[in-house]
Amino acid sequence: MISGGDSSFRKLNTMNRRMFIISAAKLVVFTGIVTRLFSLQINENKKYLTLSDKNRLREWKLPPERGEFLDFFGKTIAGNLKVYQLHVVPEQVEDFKYLMVRLKDILELDEKEFSKIIKKKNKQKPWETLVVSENLTWDQFSKVNFYLHELGGAKPVLSVARSYPHKDKFTHVLGYVAQASENDLLNNENIKNKHVPGLRVGKTGLEKSFENDLIGTNGVQRYEVNAFGKRIKQVNFQKGDKGKEIKLTLDTEVQKLCNDLLANKAGSISVMDIYSGEVIAMHSSPSFDPNLFLYGISYKDWDEIRDNPDKPLINKTISGLYSPGSTIKPIVALSALENNVISPNFKVRCTGKMEMYGQTYHCWKKKGHGVVDLRGAIIQSCDTYFYEMSRRLGVDRLKVTASRFGLGNKVFDNLYKEEKGGLFPSTSWKKANLGQGWVLGETLITGIGQGYVQTTPLQLCLMTAQLANGGFKIYPTLVSNKNQESLEKIKYKMAQNLITEEKYDSSIIRTAEEFFNPGEKDYKKLFRNQENVKFVLEAMFASTNQWNGTSYKSRIEDPKYQFAGKTGTAQVKKITEEQRELDLETSQIPYDDRDHAWFVAFGPYKNPRYSISVFVEHGGSGSKAAAPLAKQVIKKVIDRHEEREKIRRRNLVNI
Repeated sequence: MISGGDSSFRKLNTMNRRMFIISAAKLVVFTGIVTRLFSLQINENKKYLTLSDKNRLREWKLPPERGEFLDFFGKTIAGNLKVYQLHVVPEQVEDFKYLMVRLKDILELDEKEFSKIIKKKNKQKPWETLVVSENLTWDQFSKVNFYLHELGGAKPVLSVARSYPHKDKFTHVLGYVAQASENDLLNNENIKNKHVPGLRVGKTGLEKSFENDLIGTNGVQRYEVNAFGKRIKQVNFQKGDKGKEIKLTLDTEVQKLCNDLLANKAGSISVMDIYSGEVIAMHSSPSFDPNLFLYGISYKDWDEIRDNPDKPLINKTISGLYSPGSTIKPIVALSALENNVISPNFKVRCTGKMEMYGQTYHCWKKKGHGVVDLRGAIIQSCDTYFYEMSRRLGVDRLKVTASRFGLGNKVFDNLYKEEKGGLFPSTSWKKANLGQGWVLGETLITGIGQGYVQTTPLQLCLMTAQLANGGFKIYPTLVSNKNQESLEKIKYKMAQNLITEEKYDSSIIRTAEEFFNPGEKDYKKLFRNQENVKFVLEAMFASTNQWNGTSYKSRIEDPKYQFAGKTGTAQVKKITEEQRELDLETSQIPYDDRDHAWFVAFGPYKNPRYSISVFVEHGGSGSKAAAPLAKQVIKKVIDRHEEREKIRRRNLVNI
């Protein structure tokens, strides 16, 4: 029997054990909490502080500042202007509809502009800044600031935008920029990573080719935000790096002159240094103002550009393909001499036409030139002589020489996506592409730059440059390089190649590979006998400076400016016998049926340094429409020569 005292003791003992267990459990839990708090506060402090900051701080990327284009003399030809913009920060807007209505009134937006902004907002993510206007006028900017107290979420911004100070004068060289598209983001990782609303990227020309160099890096604004994501204050600002500055070989003054000379004309003018390959001017007409594309071109402006029959969107200098006419006769003559087909004394009687296999091939001079030798044929541009010479030479041998001097090949390789290589035909080309055999009559018309021959104006400028320097390969460039070889070094390399025995491969394929693959600048000779080159150059000089030369009226008697040249008149439509008998003036012929006018030249003659190509679309006679323009350009270039050389010498000293 258990007494009452024992029962009470056992109850007390059980209660004490329970209290101990509970206390111990409390101690364990408390120790665990303390340990975890210590870990959170001490050991993992940085981790959670970072997470806290990420919730508290936000970054906004700013548009990168684009690098500038300069001409050879350091003048800005594509720069940046400070512009006033209006941004809207969505998370700071309490009533978006009200804000938009007020901005419409303040900025005096029409329905089309207003609708465009709304559509832009609907396409963006909720936290992305909405760019309402990228180019506010000063009056608009002032009004926005005046009413800013009632425009919660609206933010006036001082930014930079692309600017083309010379408007349409460099358009086809530089191209233009416009808002980045989905394709731009997909095809260029650099653009994708730096993309912000309103980012402008290169769409054509050098702007597109050098996009990765020009684009720069984003600036960054860091803001503190509240629990709702609303900006409280700016914490810091990190300025982005401006894009690379690119200096070109172009001369603004010469480029302007080319623009003025081609005003109200369709055509092209190119100027090149015959040793360095530097392009001094490269203008295509008509052109357009690239500033129109910066903020979205209007329908009216776009229709005007697109519907212009002279096609201002096409860079005629590198993308326009035309029959070169008689401008290639110096190359035809050189090829015949190089292949020992004729001698300079070989004579032909020109009666104004040539009969062959039932076909009549006319000379440009209706009554003919009489008996002429090679020199006289170049001076007077006698078609009959070149028919006979081409017949003896054959198109395949002519193609080899033409290819060596740049015809049928791109001048800049891949610098311009839109550049075309043109065509210089051969028997194998016709068989492969047209499935037909070559006929003799096609050789004859190829020899006067007609038929299948298609060249760009810049190719003819390069052809002339490589003739003028004595017959050596050069490397055309648009980008000024401080490491450019000196004139003396280039001439030295040419002289070394002159005395070096080389095989003159007649293979068309090997010619293209050997002479037009990028590689070491070795300035290879493009001839067998330099005397042949000298003969052709002298004949070109006589063509401009002798009384019976085709460009005699455009000569300059001052030795400082004397130049040598060759005219070209390229048919665009076959002339019937009836039309030939009428002997109409250019002004009497419908515009689209008029011949294209050409002129190629180099100067100064006694110490050649520059080549020039002038093309006037449907201009008629090369001697009347193109040569007078070249005369003015070559004089300007020579006047600018000393100033250009000063900069070149300074660059060489600073290397």
